Amino acid sequence: MVPDIPTPRPRPAPSAAPDTVPVPVPGAGPLALELLVHGVAGAPPEELLGDPRTVRVTGDSTAAVFRRGDDADAEAHPERYTGRPVPEVYCWSRLTSGNGARALWLLLLPFMVANLAHWARPPAPAGSARAVRAYGVLVRLVALSLTVLLIAAACEVSLDLFAWQCAGSPHCAASRSWLAFLSPERGGWWSQPGRRLALGALVPAGLTWLLWYLSNRTWSAYEAQPPPPTDPDPDEAEEDAEGGAPALGRPGFWYGRRIVARLRAAHTAAGLLTVAAAVAVPTLRYDAHAAGAGLPAGPGRIAQAVLVAGGAVVLWVVCRRGRSESRADQRVDRAVVSWLPGCATAVLAAVLCYACWSRPGWTSTGRLPGDLVFGWLALAQGGCVLALSAVALHLHRRGAGGVLRGLGGPAVAMLACALGGVMSAGVAQRVGDWLGESGTPVAGAGAGTGVVGSASVAAGELAGPPVLLSWQAAVLPPLLLVLLLAACWFAVRGARVRRATAVTVAAEYPGARPDRARSRRIAGARAAAALTDSAPWFIGAVSTVTLVLGAGAVAGAWLSGRVPGEAARHATPVLEDAARGAQDAGSWLVGFGFVLFVTLGRRAYKDASARRTIGILWDVGTFWPRAAHPFAPPCYAERAVPDLTWRMTTWTERTGGRLVLSGHSQGSVLAAAAVWQLPPQVRRRVALLTYGSPLARLYGRWFPAYFGPGPLTALHREVECWRNLWRATDPIGGPVLEAGERDVDRGPLADPVAYGRTALHPLPAPVLGHSDYQADPAFAAERAALLARLVLADRTVDA
Repeated sequence: MVPDIPTPRPRPAPSAAPDTVPVPVPGAGPLALELLVHGVAGAPPEELLGDPRTVRVTGDSTAAVFRRGDDADAEAHPERYTGRPVPEVYCWSRLTSGNGARALWLLLLPFMVANLAHWARPPAPAGSARAVRAYGVLVRLVALSLTVLLIAAACEVSLDLFAWQCAGSPHCAASRSWLAFLSPERGGWWSQPGRRLALGALVPAGLTWLLWYLSNRTWSAYEAQPPPPTDPDPDEAEEDAEGGAPALGRPGFWYGRRIVARLRAAHTAAGLLTVAAAVAVPTLRYDAHAAGAGLPAGPGRIAQAVLVAGGAVVLWVVCRRGRSESRADQRVDRAVVSWLPGCATAVLAAVLCYACWSRPGWTSTGRLPGDLVFGWLALAQGGCVLALSAVALHLHRRGAGGVLRGLGGPAVAMLACALGGVMSAGVAQRVGDWLGESGTPVAGAGAGTGVVGSASVAAGELAGPPVLLSWQAAVLPPLLLVLLLAACWFAVRGARVRRATAVTVAAEYPGARPDRARSRRIAGARAAAALTDSAPWFIGAVSTVTLVLGAGAVAGAWLSGRVPGEAARHATPVLEDAARGAQDAGSWLVGFGFVLFVTLGRRAYKDASARRTIGILWDVGTFWPRAAHPFAPPCYAERAVPDLTWRMTTWTERTGGRLVLSGHSQGSVLAAAAVWQLPPQVRRRVALLTYGSPLARLYGRWFPAYFGPGPLTALHREVECWRNLWRATDPIGGPVLEAGERDVDRGPLADPVAYGRTALHPLPAPVLGHSDYQADPAFAAERAALLARLVLADRTVDA
């Protein structure tokens, strides 16, 4: 059942400032600083500071702190800033939308989503350490399966479609001169199937090492930023490790060097072993059928044993204990990091040499043996997601919290698997369309054994990609139909809410003359903003339908061995037409999605504005450290949070001044994370001002173990000077604390600030929604109040 759209909160009159707002005393106290942290797709520092002349105070070309030129020497002349703070801004947008190489991160989208699933677990009450470890292991296994799926898709294209099918077909090879040297018609050295496979294996192997290189390089550029040195109390560190303190306040939370290095080695080895298996399976199968042809049996048996042992070692490394957050762990598992990828490379080289052994009687027909790997991967992913759901439900029953009754993490993991499957199917089917006359497998063509006499294919045609990929594409139309129906329902429900809300809008502005069109516009903005609270049900619906349809696709492919249209050929006319329609529409959708994906990536590579738009996705998705997938886009917060922590710590210690950390949207999440990392003596000099903040509305619901009511309430206890501004028209921001702790929240602010034309607003005031919070009079009032409270707190401590 689809839940109702939450009705927008009742709009009381715009809240006033607290009854007793302390006013800063002119000349009292040391210098004050306002450190602004912008949100997603941040504007340049000139715009944020309102001055075309800005200077970089500290930082580099990727992330830096800027001030106005006139304020560059503020510390030397504090008398100039009596009663007002020195404004400066921390610009971090280039961490996610810098040079054109960021466009390549689109290829890593499934990895990023899988990494989010790690952080979306429900809160863990005392005594749940085993369940938390099980949750982490299952997410890491899902992440590992996505790496294997990507490399398997590359093997499908390079080894199966090119080296096995096209190069082995005289018609296909003759029409492409650059493949002619592989054609059996020419009888060259590379014409034997094993040698063609060895050559084609260089592509997925190179892709694996490219992922290793990018992960290693981005770690050095983004995440290798140690936190400020501290000397924590041993009892306190032990309490942190056991979960007694908020996780984001632990010293090693934003420094995951050890786990990233270990997982990087394991995933690299898994990718290389996948390539080795893709070459070894058809080779060993041919050798088994051609026993007595003079080929040694020992190397084949050794290769099988080594591949199995290598896979077991990779699983052991991945399933070992996850992140260590009680301290900034500088240690690295040298043996694993150094030896595992190297040994996997040696195994791959040995398998390629074995495949190049002369086998004159070997010919390639049908599909490359081993195409069932996609089915087994889909089953493994579905099993991991179901097990993850069981663990999440167990944690939710004990601790409560999170969206979808604790199933937010499994839903996100299922989305990651779906994205990986769609991308793999899209690449394979588009390449199959390009190489062959038909974009779908020929009716009745099964997986060949690689031996003469296996399943035949029509002359001039290729067998195409595995049947399962066609079934997976065929489930897209029914999935989109379900989503379309849900979207229509929510749209209708939203229209009803808008009409109901429009009746009372004018009454919230005393003295305003009702205007139906104006009221509907304001009510529409509020109803649209309220849809954010229904997003989890969309995600849940997508994940559930994907799981069910994916299981049906695997069953259909394995039971029939044919594409959907051919499998339903002798069924009723309605079922046959539906199957063919779903197959054709799914193939078109996959192709369209692939083309759109490539076009978007190409545009982002060349166009900085398009790159900033895509950067918004990374702003949200790459906030979290790479705890599950080492090949995910890098975590910018592992650079930004230490930057902010260092800046606040060094500035307050050097000047003895007061600091207001001002964060908008995603910047408020960075600000809260940085405040958690501050030493207590520095935190007493820092006030937190957040606005348009998704801390509770998005992060608190999707990541309750880290931003749920408990952690945010604990943050409020540690940062007494904290105010949060929000609007009912804001689709992202909202209150940060529950009703009993509302002394932090001020809102909903009036939006628009005036209902109609007034003496102060002769032109219609716009509905601001998520933007321009600093233009609201409440912003300056709350900032002044926070600075005054810091002054009083200093005097109290001194007294």
